[in-house]
Amino acid sequence: MASLPQAPPGPGRSVPVPRPAPPAIARVRSRRRPSGEPPPLPRALNASGKFWLSLSAVVLVAWAVVVVTGTITVFDVIDTRILQAISEVRSPGLTGVAEVAGVLATAKAIHVLWLTNLVLLVVFRRWRHLFVWVAVGLLVANLGAFLAHTLQRPRPYEVEIIGDWSGFSMPSLPMTVLAAFLVSTVYALIPPGTWRTRGKWAVGGLLAVTAASRLYLAQDHPTGILAGVVLGVAAPLAAFRLMTPNSVYPVRYSRSRPAHLDVSGERGEAIVRALHDQLGVLASEVTPFGLSGSGGSTPLKISVKADSSISDDESCIFGKLYAATHVRSDRWYKLGRTLLYGRLEDEKPFHSVRRLVQYEDYILRLFSDAGLPVPHPLGIVEITPEREYLLATEFIAGAKEAGEAEVDDSVIDQGLSIVRRMWDIGMAHRDIKPANLLVRDGTLFLIDSAFAEVRPSPWRQAVDLANMLLVLALRTDAERVYRRARLQFSEEEIAEAFAATRGLTMPTQLRRMLRQQGRDLHADFLRLLPYRLPPVRIQRWTWRRAGLTLVTLVGAVVVAAITVTILGSPL
Repeated sequence: MASLPQAPPGPGRSVPVPRPAPPAIARVRSRRRPSGEPPPLPRALNASGKFWLSLSAVVLVAWAVVVVTGTITVFDVIDTRILQAISEVRSPGLTGVAEVAGVLATAKAIHVLWLTNLVLLVVFRRWRHLFVWVAVGLLVANLGAFLAHTLQRPRPYEVEIIGDWSGFSMPSLPMTVLAAFLVSTVYALIPPGTWRTRGKWAVGGLLAVTAASRLYLAQDHPTGILAGVVLGVAAPLAAFRLMTPNSVYPVRYSRSRPAHLDVSGERGEAIVRALHDQLGVLASEVTPFGLSGSGGSTPLKISVKADSSISDDESCIFGKLYAATHVRSDRWYKLGRTLLYGRLEDEKPFHSVRRLVQYEDYILRLFSDAGLPVPHPLGIVEITPEREYLLATEFIAGAKEAGEAEVDDSVIDQGLSIVRRMWDIGMAHRDIKPANLLVRDGTLFLIDSAFAEVRPSPWRQAVDLANMLLVLALRTDAERVYRRARLQFSEEEIAEAFAATRGLTMPTQLRRMLRQQGRDLHADFLRLLPYRLPPVRIQRWTWRRAGLTLVTLVGAVVVAAITVTILGSPL
């Protein structure tokens, strides 16, 4: 791509970029959190989780003692007496009922339950719950099989077995796996609260009915069923509470994006407390704001106590909530771009959510120091160390997105001046779209600098210019915007911009709005140019891209092989 010359002295005059006023909010003395204080959103087992883990530890210790000392005879006598007592009430009618009641513990039913949950978790894109579900299922099934084969306790004797025999019986493998799958279903698919509580009671009822059926049919020892239920309940209970806590990975059914975190309940309280402790800001309410235009964070409108210099009691600040899930999404996004298009520029992924929010705060301060009309940065707030952080900035109250606001020549000039100023200081925004350009009282503001880059390639700077021209033309027309652009940019710079820009380099929101309007603004601008430049080649093959492609293909084959194995019956 040819170098981008500066606009000639005549038409290159830059329109002064207005600066927003600092937010009028009250500040109080912040509090330093002691190093020993737990984070606001801890991963807790709660009392019930500790109880079931303690029971499972008792079961494992008892199993080890029995294996070492060979004292299984004591348990055999107790179990046999219980089963003999149950066998005395057998009748043809009860036998039929027991056979139906125990159907959940059959290999076919457990396989159906396994596959159904896998499919539902994939459909709802609940990936973390899916991985925990698979890990728990494989762990419990293999651990139960190992314990049973090591002890090699036979099925009940001195009593007639009228059900299907299914291997060694300490612990009962069908009951162990069934308990684990039912509890995992409750935590992976049922929202917390009343419905989850009802689900737990339902699981308890199903396990009780199934256990009674297997005891009636003499398929298992009572102690084997007890040990299996304890292990089957404790493992998923601990795994889901530690790996998918409700406050961090809530189970919900809505149209919201996975990137948008729930800020009600414990997380909302943690945000309010952290703002007070770390920034000295007295927040009263935290609500989502502008979710439709954001896909990589959770934008928030935070009501805070206003400064005494103004008459209003409350003011607002803006917050962007980042979590570890956003960092992982960023890594996958950049890996996909590298595989599909090669390295368009230096797009190294962030290694932690702390680095991600620190980088955006740094870029925002660079823009602010350069005189760009960006929200005033207020600071970074740590919600949970290394897991969740909040970037606090000024809230542009009363502003509309550029795709909805009235756009006149002054607003057009301001938008073009923003691009010219970023070129002058050697930066690129890399995400210019209607949602990131706000208009209030004829003043244009630039927000969301998460993807901005210092010392970008000329290609990326050219894309910024083209996207700005397209956004400004959404509410006007290409001819009017082009005429104003010629006051600050040369014909070659504008031609380079549209040579570098096509569908791939336009933000998703901008492409969607262009389709909704039914206008091809890109073609309209090309018709206005006195000449066109050949499109900039985007595909770049490098050794790194080739290596990543090969590793990805090998990984896909391995994942496919593992998936085929997982789809089989766990019993």
